[in-house]
Amino acid sequence: MTDATVTAIIATHNSRRYIDKCIAHLRRQSHQIGEIIVVDSGSTDTEYLEVFQSARDIKLIYESNIGYSAANNRGYQERSHHADYIIFLNPDTFLLEDCVSQGIAKLASRADVGVISGRLTGFDSVNMKSTGKLDSTGVFRKIYGRWYDRGRELPDTGQFMCEQEVPALCGALLFCRHEALENLGGMIFDQDFFLYKEDIEFSLRLRKNGWKLLYSPDLQAYHCRGWQKRNKVSNQLKEIAAESEILLYRKHPSPYIFWAYLKYWLVVIFRI
Repeated sequence: MTDATVTAIIATHNSRRYIDKCIAHLRRQSHQIGEIIVVDSGSTDTEYLEVFQSARDIKLIYESNIGYSAANNRGYQERSHHADYIIFLNPDTFLLEDCVSQGIAKLASRADVGVISGRLTGFDSVNMKSTGKLDSTGVFRKIYGRWYDRGRELPDTGQFMCEQEVPALCGALLFCRHEALENLGGMIFDQDFFLYKEDIEFSLRLRKNGWKLLYSPDLQAYHCRGWQKRNKVSNQLKEIAAESEILLYRKHPSPYIFWAYLKYWLVVIFRI
């Protein structure tokens, strides 16, 4: 499908360190992306986005701090034309040059798959190089209910190279078939989730609608995941993360909700 049209949507918030590199990688794709929509969700200073103001391939939208889910939904609603495929992308995710063409080819060959993601490896945005560790190769669920990114922080030794259907996908890169999003009414992500876990909830809803989710190592990207060092994360973000985890297990029941509540109170009371 060489004529397939693609729109990329990026929700930003104080993303000065990453956004230039993210967009540069989008522009270097072997299959051209027709439109890039950047929705800023309440950055304290939006000056860093002004360089894209006159770019023909980029639409900039400025919002208050409405959260990651709402910002992505706004981007989806503001598309200027129909696209066969929609990519939701974190601003700290950098796609390798054949990622889009691989995504199109995979979805074109699997009519039952609604969303595909790839092999995400860590990236050090300070030293501008790969960390040599995996970030995500699909999202899985432990027998006792906890969701986790498979391979996260493991040394990259070439493992997880088999394509497979997975229970959920990491929101850093969601390559979506347009048809899978059509009956969601424009609310692609559940806006009850301000930040974190919205990708898992989205994955579960799509599966309930009959779509399959695919992990393919042929789609490759770097992901900085700047918040991964817990001792450098603000207490506010820790509370948001804990609240989102509780919300996920309330909407999609799991025994793990009891541990989620415990973690929430540990964060609120003991600030850990």
